[in-house]
Amino acid sequence: MNFCSHCGKPVRLTIPADDNHPRYVCTSCGAVHYQNPKVVVGCIPVWEDHILMCRRDIEPRKGLWTLPAGFLENGETTVEGACRETYEETGSRVTDLKPYLLVDIVYIHQIYLLFTARLQARDFHPTLESAEVKLMRQAEIPWDAIAFTVIEKTLQYYFQDRPRNQFRFRIDRIDLKS
Repeated sequence: MNFCSHCGKPVRLTIPADDNHPRYVCTSCGAVHYQNPKVVVGCIPVWEDHILMCRRDIEPRKGLWTLPAGFLENGETTVEGACRETYEETGSRVTDLKPYLLVDIVYIHQIYLLFTARLQARDFHPTLESAEVKLMRQAEIPWDAIAFTVIEKTLQYYFQDRPRNQFRFRIDRIDLKS
């Protein structure tokens, strides 16, 4: 960050009074610019023994498979965001969302909140964000072509929990790989 979004003057990285983290502070108006993690919301859309997966048609990781998920927008709840992202990426609607997995990815400043959900109808289709949208059984999941570690981890937990039909809420983290 180089300039203040309030007055346009230069900012400098410093620890403000009564704080303990470096922040960008305007050299003119004194505005403190907080930078916080981004929240990503999404879900595991389920239809019988299938999961709805999306092959990405956008970067990053274009061409690889994922669950519908994306950044939470201001003014929406996490459930609303997960439903919106599912619709944007699959053209389909979900219901019965239940919190399933929270993953801290500190090194990229993201927090993922994923829900289990029920697909309302088999009306999915490719979208601007997804080149292909497909219901998959566990044996059909393209494990070598999953776009993100957090999605792979989510699917592993889901298939571990599914035989018992007990999807307890989990908290996990992903650290930078060396």
